Formats: sequence, structure tokens, C-alpha cells
Amino acid sequence: MCRTIIAHPSVAEQTDILIVGAGIFGTTAAIEFASRGYQVILLDEVFHPHPLAASTDISKVVRAEYGSDRQYIEMALKSIDGFRTWNKAMDKNLFHETGICCFTIEEMSQGGFEYDCYKTLRQMGVDVERLSKDDIARRFPAWNHDSFVDGTFNPVGGYVESGKLMTHLFEQVNQLSIRRIDSKLEHLTFSGMAVTGGTTRSGLNLVANHTLIAAGAWTPDFLPELKNILFSTGHPVFHLDVSDKPWFSPPHFATYMADIARSGWYGFPVHPTEGILKIGRHSNGVLINADAPERLVQQTDEEGLRAFLTMAFPSIADARIVYRRLCLYCDTESGDFLIDNHPERPGLSVASGGSGHGFKFAPILGRLIADSVERIPNEWLDRFKWREQDEDVLSKEASRHRSD
Repeated sequence: MCRTIIAHPSVAEQTDILIVGAGIFGTTAAIEFASRGYQVILLDEVFHPHPLAASTDISKVVRAEYGSDRQYIEMALKSIDGFRTWNKAMDKNLFHETGICCFTIEEMSQGGFEYDCYKTLRQMGVDVERLSKDDIARRFPAWNHDSFVDGTFNPVGGYVESGKLMTHLFEQVNQLSIRRIDSKLEHLTFSGMAVTGGTTRSGLNLVANHTLIAAGAWTPDFLPELKNILFSTGHPVFHLDVSDKPWFSPPHFATYMADIARSGWYGFPVHPTEGILKIGRHSNGVLINADAPERLVQQTDEEGLRAFLTMAFPSIADARIVYRRLCLYCDTESGDFLIDNHPERPGLSVASGGSGHGFKFAPILGRLIADSVERIPNEWLDRFKWREQDEDVLSKEASRHRSD
């Protein structure tokens, strides 16, 4: 555990809530706490764009496709409504509702991810269409309909320009007079078992009524007891230069998952300002050091991309890769987040474990976290309760490709 720091009261800065980590969990929590009348300090070594943070990216998928998992579907639909509201409030579209394509290489069947998505979403009132091989060829001609023979199109969902959204959220942080401190937490401070704040690497002593650790992959640095539940993984992402941009842009092309539970591949239409086609893989990934500045994609990852392009989009099978990296996940084995008060440390909470699918919940994350800290009943929070070891599962997050 972090050692106790005895700080001189004359140099202490006091606040209601100290939040460690200014990614999507910490920033949305800061905004929510401030809106509830709390004085908030938001602490991070580097504010957006943090070069190593999971939230630093040009786009993140926003989808309600979670198999038969009604809780995540409900949360996603609520978040999508929130993104629409944010678009109106910002007077600009950072959330692009392109719809979501889920295509399969075999006919969909009960128990499969895509069929369960289709069935459950329709039961919940979402107008998802089932598409035949001919439908795919007619409506989405860039796809190889000889490879993908069945699937769905859901008009609800798309992607968000995540980096630009983080910039907007930091503007809100400033407007709400949330105190931003550019430094790293060196130690938590204690009074007995209770956490009373922390000391920064720059020497500030921060005294808080409540401290929230929302440091993503760095959370176990401050809470070593979570090293068995939170771990850092890297997942390949590629940006491609394609010549036939109209065929890879809406309405001819949508955000997609390509038989994802079996392949892991997903992607986006051509980015509206960057002009590139982004493709990634949502799977086991590889264990990485979150502090490593270079997150190198392996040759086998690029070979996998080329094989996928040849099967799915043969016209761009040889497209030039203009950027490649490993996308950082703060992972849990179950794929469920960790949002709860510390069971043994009064005054301390944690919000972490986005597991590669947390960003899409940005419009509701702040409320979830604040409700947890305030112990306000919330129908979704029980799933994210404190644990130091996940149950023996491959993943509860149904779209995740898990190879042996």
C-alpha cells in the first residue's frame, strides 16, 4: 500500500473531491461532481492529449450491440441519446450516427453474437434490419458479399471523434472552475485507514474529503491490491490511405463489426477530417507496459490485417498503411468496469477498467461514478462492484474475440 505522508497544514490545498486521472472516466466524473455542487481538483501528469492514454484517439465506436446482454444494451442506448444531446449542445457533430453493420461469414444462428444482438435489440424496440447477401451487395458495395453472406444493419449507433470530444470536455472543466493540476500523484495520504488526499510529484499536498482514482492502466500503481483485476493490454489499430473514399463513406459504408466475436475486426468509414480509414482488432491483445512510449504492432498483426482486407474489402487489400499502433486497454478479465468505494479505505473510490469499450458510455459515466461515491442507488452499479479477482470467465463482453 501507499505510505502515509505527513504534510504541513500551511501548504495544503483543500477540496471536496480529488480525482486522479483525466481520461474519460476521471473527466466525466469531475464534470458531474462539479454540477452537483462539489469543489473538484482534477489531477493528471499530462492533460489531453495524453500521448499514452486510452482516450487519445481520432474515433471510438458507439454501438449497442452486446449480444443478449441487456444491461450493456440499456446503458449504450442511454449513452447514444446522450451523444445526440451533446451534438446539439456543442452545435457540431462529434458523434456520427452512421449506423452499425454486423456481417457474418456464415448464416446467423441462435447463440451467435450477431443473432443475439439482432433478436435482443428488436425485443428492446430498436429497428434493426436483417440483411441477406444480396442486400449487403446492394447497400454496402465495398464489402465482399461472397465472404459475408448474412448480417444486420442497426441505424442506432456509429462513432464519436474521441480526441475532439475530450477537448470539448476539458473546455467544460474550465467553464465549471474545476481546478486542474498538471502533476502526477506521488502518494496517497492517510489518517489511520482513511484516505485524506494525496501528495503530488511537484510537492503539492492535496487534502480532500474524498479521493477518486480514475487512472486507467496506471490505477494499480496507486492501488497494488488491484493488480490481479486490472492489467494493460495492447490491440492493433491501423490507418489506411484509400483512393475510393466515396465507397468507404456514408451512406455506402457504416461503422462495422466483421464477424467480430470470431475475427475481432471492426472499423469505421473514412474519417471526415483526417481522410483515413481506421481498422482495429478487439481481442485478447498482448500484455504491455502502459508507460512504454513505443507500442509496436507486430508483423503477425499486419499479416492478419492483410488477410482480413483480402477477405472483406479486396479492392483495398494492398492499401498503404499510414499509421499503426497498439491501442491501450485498461483491461479486466470479465470486460466489466470497476466503479466502487474501497471496502477498507474510507474516503477512497476507484473508477477504472474500461476494457476497450468504456468510451462509448461517456455521457453516463460521470453519473455512474458520482452515484457510487455518494452511495446513491443505481440499477447498473452492482455489476461494477469492488473485486480483487474476476470470476473464471473468458469475457462477459460478448463482442470480444478470445483466441486460445
